[in-house]
Amino acid sequence: LGGRNHDVRVKHLVTQPGNGKGLFAKKSIKKGDVIFLERPLVSAQFLWNALYKYKACDYCLRALETAEENARRLSGIPGLNLPHPELCRVRPELHQACPQCQVMYCSSECRQAAAEQYHRVLCLGPSQEDPDHPINKLKDAWRSMHYPPETSSIMLMARMVAAVKQAKDKAHWQKLFSHFCSRAANEEEEIAHKLLGEKFRVSYRHVTSWFVPEGFRSLFALVGTNGQGIGTSSLSQWVHACDSLELPAQQREQLDSFIDQLYKDIEKETGDFLNCEGSGLFLLQSSCNHSCIPNAEASFPENNFLLQLSALSDISPGEEICISYLDCCQRDRSRHSRHKILRENYLFVCSCPKCVSQMDELDATSEEEEEEEGEAEGETEGDEMEDEMTDV
Repeated sequence: LGGRNHDVRVKHLVTQPGNGKGLFAKKSIKKGDVIFLERPLVSAQFLWNALYKYKACDYCLRALETAEENARRLSGIPGLNLPHPELCRVRPELHQACPQCQVMYCSSECRQAAAEQYHRVLCLGPSQEDPDHPINKLKDAWRSMHYPPETSSIMLMARMVAAVKQAKDKAHWQKLFSHFCSRAANEEEEIAHKLLGEKFRVSYRHVTSWFVPEGFRSLFALVGTNGQGIGTSSLSQWVHACDSLELPAQQREQLDSFIDQLYKDIEKETGDFLNCEGSGLFLLQSSCNHSCIPNAEASFPENNFLLQLSALSDISPGEEICISYLDCCQRDRSRHSRHKILRENYLFVCSCPKCVSQMDELDATSEEEEEEEGEAEGETEGDEMEDEMTDV
């Protein structure tokens, strides 16, 4: 990576065996500073998200709808007109489709980049809408087993395989992917990754390559534990732009009320499907370990897959840079609940200062947390669906 692609202000070190690696500050970083910018090695839109017609660039995940089109679809109000539509940054005149399969891109640059990296292998051509095509069957099987909210995509794995298959220097891409953890279970905790399902919860044999049938579990665990969520939204960009407008008090109140009502309408009509979402594999960001009291956070200010890591507090030279794998609501839950989420999704037990300080507390959960955990444990995957996924 170096400084060629990123404004890197951190030192990448191999640390404790339990974590494998970590990122540490090389010099003082102030709260609010941008620590680095990074593009993913590979990314993909979530499949349920795509099924619900969230139009996004197939390469960089930039939203392809205008804010007004986005708001109309999400709210179910066809005649909705947004004030200040000029604040929307979408450029429909630049959009391009793949000539063979009609997959859409936000620009000719993204179309070319996708073609050079993986799309020549994965392009379905006239079979794009054919439900019997193997890739479409794979997508259907994934959706059948993984209902929203999604945390990863089977197409992330497909694009990894395609990138290696299509590359002239295949060893280079395999080496890049080898930097990510690919264990299906933590060596110390032996925590089975929940994405694999019951049929895969057997002793794991390490293989040297992911790109053989025996390496499927390893590849599955890799995208599940290293995938970083990516959220893009033309509507969100419009709202942020509106927040920055300097308006008279009465106009500001009217605009804020309009936006508040819009989100209520969207919540009623669409629920959780607010943004175009996907996931990606970021080489540098994946080296950031978790803390329940993080000193850095990731965002996507360009409304595409470009990740920006910013400091949440002052960071001293030599101090580890940590992000949170949990959202704000999850971080406020009990230590027991936080550990349950981290064990199932990321295969480790957190020992951050917050968790250590709460070690003597009872592993109690609120009634709401218990209900959520009970519902999650009650969800089972049918043998038929597991067989289908295994066959694919």
